[in-house]
Amino acid sequence: MLQTSNYIKHTTKNPLKKWLINYFYKVLFGLIANLEIKTILDAGCGEGFSLNQLKKKFPSKIYTGIDASSKAIKLGKKIFPNIKLKTGNIYRLPDKDRIFDLVICTEVLEHLAKPAKALQEIKRVAKKYCLFSVPNEPWFRITKLGNDPEHINHWTKNKFISLLEKNQFKILKVRTPFPWTIVLTKI
Repeated sequence: MLQTSNYIKHTTKNPLKKWLINYFYKVLFGLIANLEIKTILDAGCGEGFSLNQLKKKFPSKIYTGIDASSKAIKLGKKIFPNIKLKTGNIYRLPDKDRIFDLVICTEVLEHLAKPAKALQEIKRVAKKYCLFSVPNEPWFRITKLGNDPEHINHWTKNKFISLLEKNQFKILKVRTPFPWTIVLTKI
């Protein structure tokens, strides 16, 4: 089976990394638990691990995932055959305007050369809410838990919030489960 770095992260046997990932999902679930939403897009879904976790917790929602990596999507379709996953470009999402009640984009923006362009495209397809997460720097790199050479953007919590506000996202809630920043926004 072809494995990606995201697959390896989510299937780790390291107890500390497993605990951190589970805590990340607990915080994420808490942020969206009371939202009135039906349709969810995961922009940059990788293999679909986050969508699978969300579907377990909130089974009545309609989930879609999109990722630029055909390798990740192919693997995701094998491990999560009941989740709609498709290959696509975050800079040109193949969806209509204002179609998803919630768009999540977790652990993606730090990899992108043009994060503001991706944010505008995410905002275009979002009807109500967006949920973002990025590594909280410099803590993410200092811990060596996620010193990923593919990360080309490094934000502190305040700098990431500033980026979202600059792109006209209304900040609703901010959480910082170590070593991440998670932000719930409204359109």
